[in-house]
Amino acid sequence: METVATWAQRVKANIETVIFGKGEIIDRLLVALLCRGHVLLEDVPGVGKTILARAMAASLGCTMQRIQCTPDLMPSDVLGTSVYNQRTGDFEFRDGPVVTNLLLVDEINRATPRTQSALLEAMEERALTIEGERRPLPDPFIVLATENPIEFEGTFPLPEAQKDRFFLATRMGYPTEEAEIAIMESQRRMSHPVEDLTAVTDAATVRAMQEAAARVAVDEAAIDYILRLVGITRGDGRLALGASPRASRTLYRGAQARAALAGRAAAERSDVAALAPAVLWKRIVVRPEQAFRGITEELAIAGLLAEAEGGGGPDKLGGPDVRNGPNGVGGAAAREGAEQR
Repeated sequence: METVATWAQRVKANIETVIFGKGEIIDRLLVALLCRGHVLLEDVPGVGKTILARAMAASLGCTMQRIQCTPDLMPSDVLGTSVYNQRTGDFEFRDGPVVTNLLLVDEINRATPRTQSALLEAMEERALTIEGERRPLPDPFIVLATENPIEFEGTFPLPEAQKDRFFLATRMGYPTEEAEIAIMESQRRMSHPVEDLTAVTDAATVRAMQEAAARVAVDEAAIDYILRLVGITRGDGRLALGASPRASRTLYRGAQARAALAGRAAAERSDVAALAPAVLWKRIVVRPEQAFRGITEELAIAGLLAEAEGGGGPDKLGGPDVRNGPNGVGGAAAREGAEQR
């Protein structure tokens, strides 16, 4: 059988024909896909979030739907509704856009809490309950939800408990100069290059790769590191909210997938450290007084990782300068987020 690493290389190479310079982001999406998890993309408009989702769906040979969230979006607009058929005299259920393999939810924070809850319930249960009848969603099923971090008027921020239901959160970030040149030159045509992408795998193979990734071993050092890291978040005085057991499980599963992508038989401590910023980013909350001092979640995570590695204490923010965010976003958005807090 094809290995996960070989399969992932084919998928990634196909996506990279239209998404330039974002190999790390694609790897994170593949990790989430292998773990049957959902992804929250927080970034400014126009950096390629929609194109990334389209490219991934086309490469996987899966169906894709897009929801543009607005305050008047109703749960039935997402889940589906029963429509009366005058010819038969019966009500017939018509699927909403959530019935797909890959669902792009643009600006999820513009939907009302009621609609957000309906969507998040479908994400967690992987099924819909309509008029007392349970309807399973397609398999695989992954949600890519986006948030705009620079505009807050008319939005309904996701509660912390709902953010925790996303497998990981990341940013696209601005492209490098070389990548931006490639973007411009690739679009000297009437249609977008993403429309030319063809599938390099299928849904059945995706499910097989998910099962293979779940069988990857995790060494004791990696498990100890996960426990130490989440334990530090729960006792850190800078944080109002530490990481939950769901974060531990996510780091464990994510490390398995990352090792599988690299062709290794066992996940290591380095796999946990590499995924920790994206996994913890929306699962911890900095205390208001610390945020006032300019301590963002990104800076706090850098300090937590340094402490877990033995390189810093609880009152020292170790690690590199991450004012531009742990996921490659431009500094302005990260600083503005701190100011909003």
